[in-house]
Amino acid sequence: MADPTRREIIGLLANKALTLNGVAENFPVSRPAISKHIKILTQCGLVVIKQQGRERYCQVDFNKLKEMNDWVAQFHTFWNQKLDALGGLLER
Repeated sequence: MADPTRREIIGLLANKALTLNGVAENFPVSRPAISKHIKILTQCGLVVIKQQGRERYCQVDFNKLKEMNDWVAQFHTFWNQKLDALGGLLER
């Protein structure tokens, strides 16, 4: 999720499932570049691809996305506590 294009893809797919071409139409990069991003997102489980007839649709796995969010939230809480403590020390 460090790559901004992958974050944008997740945001796009959060609204509805799209074909690879449908995803690629929303970005100023080549279809092969989008395919690489989709491949990375599927390898980490954030996106799943479902075959519907002749088309392959990409969609977000919201359970995996929540799992990632919960993991990041741990660090958010940790660092907020540390920064609050530092702020208290600096105010003295």
